[in-house]
Order: sequence, then C-alpha cells, then structure tokens
Amino acid sequence: MKLFLATCVLAFLAAPAFAHHAFEAEFSDQKPITISGVITKVDWVNPHIYVYIDVKDESGKVVNWMFESMPPGMLHRSGMNKEMLPVGDSITIDGYAAKDGSKSLGWVKRIHFADGRMIEVTKPNPGETAAK
Repeated sequence: MKLFLATCVLAFLAAPAFAHHAFEAEFSDQKPITISGVITKVDWVNPHIYVYIDVKDESGKVVNWMFESMPPGMLHRSGMNKEMLPVGDSITIDGYAAKDGSKSLGWVKRIHFADGRMIEVTKPNPGETAAK
C-alpha cells in the first residue's frame, strides 16, 4: 500500500512537467510557416496560450490549425491581450511548424492583424521565455 501511495504521489507531482515542454520538444525552427485564417478559439491560459484558426488548404477544405505561444503574462508585457484576438477576426501567423508534419500545429513567431498591427513573439531560448 505504501508503495502504491508513493507511486501516486510521484505521478501527481510529475504531471506539470509533462504538460509544459520546451520549444524544441514539439517544434522545429527549420520549418518556418506563414498561415492565414479566421480565429475560431483562443485559450488564454498558463503555461501557454493557444490560438485556433480555420485555414483553407489548396483544395478549399477548411483545416483548423492550433498555434501555441508564450504565457499570458509575457504576452501582456509585450503589449498583447486576449481582446486583440476576437473569434471571427482574420489574422496571419508567421511561426514554426510542429516536427510531426501530420499535425496542424505551430508555434507563433509573429501575428499580423487585419488593421496592419503586428506583435512579435520569439521562441524561448534555454532559460529564457520573454516575448518581444
């Protein structure tokens, strides 16, 4: 019983480590992408925000892409807030694709808004997670 309890406690404590990952674990800076679409959802949560956009592929089929970015606090300090990403707005994202090419998943480097504004976010370097 003690072994079971100890295992459960260790698994519980390790869960946040699995949820938060380094840029290099999921994305490749060798796979730059530029994707334009319509915002369908925004998860403004820690440890990373997620922006979902509907994108038409070459055949006209709509594919929902998920883009990951910095934590809300860092984006806020860079001048960005959730209200800047309303559902239904068109945006263009420059970023990096997931290493796994089968996923419609990317990391945000820059967000270009329809009104010409742009927010730049960089991938975190080891020991650094600041937005620009």
